[in-house]
Amino acid sequence: MEDPTVKKYIVKLTEEERTELGRVAAGKNGKQNIAAWKVLRAKVLLKCDQGQRGPKWTDERLAAAFDVSTRCLEKWRQRAVEEGPLATLERKPRLTPPVPAMLDGDGEAQLTKLACSVPPKGRSRWTLRLLAEHLVELEVVGSISHETVRQVLKKAS
Repeated sequence: MEDPTVKKYIVKLTEEERTELGRVAAGKNGKQNIAAWKVLRAKVLLKCDQGQRGPKWTDERLAAAFDVSTRCLEKWRQRAVEEGPLATLERKPRLTPPVPAMLDGDGEAQLTKLACSVPPKGRSRWTLRLLAEHLVELEVVGSISHETVRQVLKKAS
């Protein structure tokens, strides 16, 4: 059984890393404020530094002082060890969009062409719902909502 007091990821900061984290922990970059979440992470990393000049705070002490969970501290330490301490001050980029786009470039072009064309007989103008119905009829997409049509047209304008 693994001892819970033994840390798997131990942060040991170099002098340059300590200086950079101290600058971020100050909360100002010239006259510009630094995001609060970055300031918090910088302060935590400075206190959990297990190097020669580090204060070597325990997770329990850090959690109480900064009002964060010990699990959160473990994840920050792991990222600091694996990617470098300054990586914890950057958000992870999203790998894929949350929902794939309904219309690709060709589909958007067909929608724009349709919206700029003469409306169907008996209509004075195109409505969003009418555009959505025609995109399905033209087999550009299997199904699409009028709200998606609105967002695509808004983005295009």
